[in-house]
Amino acid sequence: MKSTPKDVFLHLLSILALYISASSLITLFFQYINILFPDKLQPLYYSGVADLIRYAMASLIIVFPVFVFVSWTLNNDYNAEPEKRGLKIRRWLVHFTLFVAAAIIVGDLVVLVYNFLGGDLTARFILKVLSFLSVAGAVFIFYLLDLRDKLSSSVLKILVWAVPAIILASIVAGFFTAGSPFKARLYRFDEQRVSDLQMIQNEIINYWIQKEELPGDFGDLKNSITGFMAPADPETNIVYGYNIKGKLVFELCANFNLDSTEVLRVPEEAIPYKGAYGQNWDYKKGNTCFARAIDPELYKDTVKVMR
Repeated sequence: MKSTPKDVFLHLLSILALYISASSLITLFFQYINILFPDKLQPLYYSGVADLIRYAMASLIIVFPVFVFVSWTLNNDYNAEPEKRGLKIRRWLVHFTLFVAAAIIVGDLVVLVYNFLGGDLTARFILKVLSFLSVAGAVFIFYLLDLRDKLSSSVLKILVWAVPAIILASIVAGFFTAGSPFKARLYRFDEQRVSDLQMIQNEIINYWIQKEELPGDFGDLKNSITGFMAPADPETNIVYGYNIKGKLVFELCANFNLDSTEVLRVPEEAIPYKGAYGQNWDYKKGNTCFARAIDPELYKDTVKVMR
Protein backbone atom coordinates (compact mmCIF):
# COMPACT_ATOMS: atom_id res chain seq x y z
CA MET A 1 0.00 0.00 0.00
CA LYS A 2 1.37 3.42 -1.01
CA SER A 3 1.64 6.33 1.38
CA THR A 4 -0.56 9.35 0.76
CA PRO A 5 0.59 12.92 1.54
CA LYS A 6 -1.67 12.76 4.60
CA ASP A 7 0.09 9.61 5.84
CA VAL A 8 3.55 11.17 5.43
CA PHE A 9 2.47 14.37 7.16
CA LEU A 10 0.86 12.62 10.14
CA HIS A 11 3.74 10.21 10.69
CA LEU A 12 6.41 12.91 10.45
CA LEU A 13 4.44 15.19 12.78
CA SER A 14 3.96 12.35 15.26
CA ILE A 15 7.67 11.52 15.42
CA LEU A 16 8.71 15.17 15.61
CA ALA A 17 6.23 15.81 18.44
CA LEU A 18 7.53 12.71 20.23
CA TYR A 19 11.14 13.90 20.06
CA ILE A 20 10.29 17.39 21.30
CA SER A 21 8.10 16.08 24.12
CA ALA A 22 10.71 13.56 25.26
CA SER A 23 13.57 16.08 25.22
CA SER A 24 11.43 18.66 27.07
CA LEU A 25 10.52 16.12 29.74
CA ILE A 26 14.19 15.23 30.21
CA THR A 27 15.04 18.93 30.46
CA LEU A 28 12.50 19.36 33.26
CA PHE A 29 13.82 16.31 35.09
CA PHE A 30 17.38 17.64 34.82
CA GLN A 31 16.47 21.07 36.20
CA TYR A 32 14.54 19.59 39.11
CA ILE A 33 17.53 17.35 39.90
CA ASN A 34 19.88 20.33 39.68
CA ILE A 35 17.72 22.20 42.19
CA LEU A 36 17.21 19.32 44.62
CA PHE A 37 20.84 18.18 44.43
CA PRO A 38 22.94 21.32 43.94
CA ASP A 39 26.59 21.02 42.98
CA LYS A 40 28.97 23.79 44.06
CA LEU A 41 31.18 23.03 41.05
CA GLN A 42 28.26 23.64 38.70
CA PRO A 43 26.43 26.69 40.10
CA LEU A 44 22.92 27.52 38.96
CA TYR A 45 21.86 30.88 37.59
CA TYR A 46 18.52 32.51 38.31
CA SER A 47 17.45 33.33 34.78
CA GLY A 48 19.01 30.24 33.22
CA VAL A 49 17.17 27.75 35.43
CA ALA A 50 13.81 29.54 35.23
CA ASP A 51 14.05 30.02 31.46
CA LEU A 52 14.88 26.36 30.81
CA ILE A 53 11.98 25.22 32.99
CA ARG A 54 9.52 27.61 31.33
CA TYR A 55 10.65 26.68 27.81
CA ALA A 56 10.33 22.96 28.53
CA MET A 57 6.91 23.54 30.10
CA ALA A 58 5.77 25.55 27.08
CA SER A 59 6.95 22.80 24.73
CA LEU A 60 5.07 20.13 26.65
CA ILE A 61 1.90 22.22 26.97
CA ILE A 62 1.77 22.78 23.19
CA VAL A 63 3.57 19.83 21.61
CA PHE A 64 2.48 16.89 23.76
CA PRO A 65 -1.25 17.40 23.03
CA VAL A 66 -0.30 17.51 19.33
CA PHE A 67 1.45 14.16 19.74
CA VAL A 68 -1.58 12.70 21.52
CA PHE A 69 -4.00 13.97 18.87
CA VAL A 70 -1.89 12.78 15.92
CA SER A 71 -1.32 9.39 17.56
CA TRP A 72 -5.07 9.07 18.14
CA THR A 73 -5.73 9.95 14.48
CA LEU A 74 -3.18 7.42 13.26
CA ASN A 75 -4.57 4.74 15.54
CA ASN A 76 -8.05 5.31 14.10
CA ASP A 77 -6.60 4.98 10.60
CA TYR A 78 -4.91 1.70 11.59
CA ASN A 79 -8.17 0.34 12.99
CA ALA A 80 -10.03 1.33 9.84
CA GLU A 81 -7.30 0.10 7.49
CA PRO A 82 -5.00 -2.39 9.28
CA GLU A 83 -2.75 -2.62 6.20
CA LYS A 84 -1.55 0.92 6.92
CA ARG A 85 0.59 -0.47 9.72
CA GLY A 86 2.87 -1.75 6.98
CA LEU A 87 3.43 1.65 5.34
CA LYS A 88 7.07 2.26 4.50
CA ILE A 89 7.04 5.72 6.02
CA ARG A 90 5.81 4.29 9.31
CA ARG A 91 8.33 1.45 9.39
CA TRP A 92 11.23 3.77 8.48
CA LEU A 93 10.34 6.29 11.16
CA VAL A 94 9.75 3.63 13.82
CA HIS A 95 13.09 1.97 13.04
CA PHE A 96 14.82 5.36 13.13
CA THR A 97 13.24 6.10 16.50
CA LEU A 98 14.42 2.73 17.81
CA PHE A 99 17.93 3.56 16.59
CA VAL A 100 17.91 6.98 18.32
CA ALA A 101 16.56 5.53 21.57
CA ALA A 102 19.10 2.68 21.52
CA ALA A 103 21.95 5.12 20.80
CA ILE A 104 20.88 7.29 23.75
CA ILE A 105 20.72 4.27 26.07
CA VAL A 106 24.16 3.01 25.02
CA GLY A 107 25.67 6.50 25.25
CA ASP A 108 24.07 6.96 28.66
CA LEU A 109 25.65 3.76 29.94
CA VAL A 110 29.05 4.78 28.55
CA VAL A 111 28.84 8.12 30.37
CA LEU A 112 27.79 6.30 33.56
CA VAL A 113 30.85 4.01 33.46
CA TYR A 114 33.16 6.90 32.50
CA ASN A 115 32.00 9.03 35.43
CA PHE A 116 32.17 6.04 37.77
CA LEU A 117 35.82 5.51 36.82
CA GLY A 118 36.42 9.23 37.38
CA GLY A 119 34.92 9.13 40.87
CA ASP A 120 31.88 11.28 39.99
CA LEU A 121 29.16 8.85 40.97
CA THR A 122 26.93 11.30 42.86
CA ALA A 123 23.18 11.05 43.49
CA ARG A 124 22.69 14.01 41.16
CA PHE A 125 24.50 12.26 38.30
CA ILE A 126 22.82 8.89 38.87
CA LEU A 127 19.37 10.48 38.83
CA LYS A 128 20.13 12.20 35.52
CA VAL A 129 21.27 8.91 34.03
CA LEU A 130 18.11 7.23 35.27
CA SER A 131 16.02 10.04 33.75
CA PHE A 132 17.64 9.49 30.38
CA LEU A 133 17.27 5.73 30.64
CA SER A 134 13.64 5.94 31.73
CA VAL A 135 12.49 8.19 28.89
CA ALA A 136 14.62 6.63 26.15
CA GLY A 137 13.91 3.11 27.42
CA ALA A 138 10.16 3.70 27.51
CA VAL A 139 10.20 5.02 23.94
CA PHE A 140 12.35 2.10 22.76
CA ILE A 141 10.19 -0.59 24.39
CA PHE A 142 6.93 1.00 23.23
CA TYR A 143 7.91 1.24 19.57
CA LEU A 144 9.60 -2.16 19.58
CA LEU A 145 6.39 -3.77 20.82
CA ASP A 146 4.34 -1.64 18.44
CA LEU A 147 6.51 -2.68 15.49
CA ARG A 148 5.96 -6.33 16.40
CA ASP A 149 2.23 -5.78 17.04
CA LYS A 150 2.62 -6.99 20.62
CA LEU A 151 1.04 -4.03 22.40
CA SER A 152 -1.87 -5.37 24.43
CA SER A 153 -4.93 -3.28 25.18
CA SER A 154 -4.14 -3.39 28.92
CA VAL A 155 -0.65 -1.93 28.32
CA LEU A 156 -2.10 0.78 26.10
CA LYS A 157 -4.65 1.71 28.78
CA ILE A 158 -1.88 2.03 31.35
CA LEU A 159 0.17 4.23 29.00
CA VAL A 160 -2.85 6.38 28.14
CA TRP A 161 -3.21 7.29 31.81
CA ALA A 162 0.37 7.07 33.09
CA VAL A 163 2.21 9.16 30.48
CA PRO A 164 -0.14 12.18 30.58
CA ALA A 165 -0.09 11.98 34.39
CA ILE A 166 3.71 12.16 34.44
CA ILE A 167 3.68 15.04 31.93
CA LEU A 168 1.04 16.92 33.93
CA ALA A 169 2.92 16.41 37.21
CA SER A 170 6.13 17.72 35.60
CA ILE A 171 4.36 20.82 34.32
CA VAL A 172 2.68 21.51 37.68
CA ALA A 173 6.05 21.13 39.40
CA GLY A 174 7.39 23.71 36.97
CA PHE A 175 4.77 26.25 38.06
CA PHE A 176 5.68 25.67 41.70
CA THR A 177 9.41 25.93 40.95
CA ALA A 178 9.75 28.68 38.33
CA GLY A 179 6.70 30.59 39.51
CA SER A 180 3.54 31.77 37.80
CA PRO A 181 3.55 34.00 34.68
CA PHE A 182 2.50 36.89 36.91
CA LYS A 183 5.46 36.32 39.21
CA ALA A 184 7.80 36.01 36.22
CA ARG A 185 6.69 39.43 34.99
CA LEU A 186 7.29 40.96 38.43
CA TYR A 187 10.76 39.45 38.43
CA ARG A 188 11.51 40.88 34.97
CA PHE A 189 10.60 44.35 36.24
CA ASP A 190 12.97 43.85 39.19
CA GLU A 191 15.77 42.69 36.90
CA GLN A 192 15.29 45.80 34.76
CA ARG A 193 15.50 47.95 37.89
CA VAL A 194 18.84 46.37 38.82
CA SER A 195 20.10 46.88 35.27
CA ASP A 196 19.05 50.54 35.36
CA LEU A 197 20.75 51.13 38.70
CA GLN A 198 23.95 49.49 37.47
CA MET A 199 23.96 51.79 34.45
CA ILE A 200 23.32 54.87 36.62
CA GLN A 201 26.09 53.77 39.00
CA ASN A 202 28.57 53.59 36.10
CA GLU A 203 27.57 57.06 34.96
CA ILE A 204 28.01 58.45 38.49
CA ILE A 205 31.52 56.97 38.63
CA ASN A 206 32.38 58.43 35.22
CA TYR A 207 31.07 61.80 36.39
CA TRP A 208 33.27 61.63 39.50
CA ILE A 209 36.32 60.63 37.44
CA GLN A 210 35.88 63.68 35.21
CA LYS A 211 34.96 66.23 37.91
CA GLU A 212 36.14 64.61 41.16
CA GLU A 213 32.76 65.23 42.76
CA LEU A 214 29.45 63.42 42.90
CA PRO A 215 26.57 64.70 40.77
CA GLY A 216 24.01 66.73 42.68
CA ASP A 217 21.14 64.83 41.05
CA PHE A 218 20.38 62.72 37.98
CA GLY A 219 20.02 65.88 35.90
CA ASP A 220 23.79 66.39 36.13
CA LEU A 221 24.28 63.03 34.40
CA LYS A 222 22.38 64.10 31.29
CA ASN A 223 24.75 64.09 28.33
CA SER A 224 23.71 65.50 24.96
CA ILE A 225 26.68 63.88 23.19
CA THR A 226 26.26 60.28 24.41
CA GLY A 227 22.49 60.70 24.73
CA PHE A 228 22.46 59.38 28.29
CA MET A 229 19.50 60.26 30.48
CA ALA A 230 18.92 58.52 33.79
CA PRO A 231 16.10 55.96 33.32
CA ALA A 232 13.03 55.84 35.54
CA ASP A 233 11.30 52.84 37.10
CA PRO A 234 10.02 50.69 34.16
CA GLU A 235 6.76 49.80 35.94
CA THR A 236 5.77 53.04 37.68
CA ASN A 237 7.89 55.59 35.79
CA ILE A 238 8.97 57.04 39.15
CA VAL A 239 12.51 58.41 39.37
CA TYR A 240 14.94 56.15 41.20
CA GLY A 241 16.21 57.30 44.58
CA TYR A 242 19.63 58.95 44.84
CA ASN A 243 21.13 60.11 48.13
CA ILE A 244 24.56 61.64 48.72
CA LYS A 245 25.93 60.35 52.03
CA GLY A 246 29.39 61.85 51.89
CA LYS A 247 32.05 63.22 49.57
CA LEU A 248 32.60 59.77 48.06
CA VAL A 249 29.54 57.88 49.32
CA PHE A 250 26.10 57.67 47.71
CA GLU A 251 22.99 55.48 47.64
CA LEU A 252 20.81 54.25 44.79
CA CYS A 253 17.29 53.14 45.72
CA ALA A 254 14.35 51.40 44.04
CA ASN A 255 11.08 49.72 44.99
CA PHE A 256 11.15 46.00 44.17
CA ASN A 257 8.28 43.57 43.68
CA LEU A 258 10.01 40.49 45.12
CA ASP A 259 13.01 39.41 47.15
CA SER A 260 16.01 38.63 44.94
CA THR A 261 16.03 35.07 46.34
CA GLU A 262 12.35 34.51 45.59
CA VAL A 263 12.70 33.80 41.89
CA LEU A 264 12.73 30.04 42.30
CA ARG A 265 11.07 28.05 45.06
CA VAL A 266 14.11 25.99 45.97
CA PRO A 267 15.84 24.80 49.14
CA GLU A 268 18.07 27.49 50.66
CA GLU A 269 21.24 25.51 49.95
CA ALA A 270 20.28 25.40 46.25
CA ILE A 271 19.78 29.14 45.80
CA PRO A 272 21.06 29.80 42.27
CA TYR A 273 24.36 31.57 41.77
CA LYS A 274 24.26 35.19 40.69
CA GLY A 275 27.88 35.59 39.63
CA ALA A 276 30.86 37.35 41.19
CA TYR A 277 29.48 40.81 40.41
CA GLY A 278 25.91 40.12 41.47
CA GLN A 279 26.43 39.70 45.18
CA ASN A 280 26.03 43.38 46.06
CA TRP A 281 22.75 43.71 44.17
CA ASP A 282 20.63 41.53 46.46
CA TYR A 283 17.34 43.24 47.24
CA LYS A 284 14.25 42.83 49.40
CA LYS A 285 10.63 43.39 48.51
CA GLY A 286 9.77 47.06 48.81
CA ASN A 287 12.26 49.92 48.97
CA THR A 288 15.89 48.80 48.88
CA CYS A 289 18.92 51.11 48.84
CA PHE A 290 22.39 50.14 47.65
CA ALA A 291 25.21 51.99 49.39
CA ARG A 292 28.27 52.69 47.26
CA ALA A 293 31.62 54.23 48.20
CA ILE A 294 34.09 55.37 45.56
CA ASP A 295 37.71 54.44 46.28
CA PRO A 296 39.90 57.17 44.70
CA GLU A 297 42.89 54.80 44.62
CA LEU A 298 41.11 52.58 42.13
CA TYR A 299 40.60 55.43 39.67
CA LYS A 300 43.67 57.62 40.26
CA ASP A 301 45.34 56.57 36.97
CA THR A 302 42.14 57.28 35.06
CA VAL A 303 41.83 60.70 36.72
CA LYS A 304 45.42 61.52 35.72
CA VAL A 305 44.68 60.63 32.10
CA MET A 306 41.50 62.74 32.13
CA ARG A 307 43.53 65.73 33.37
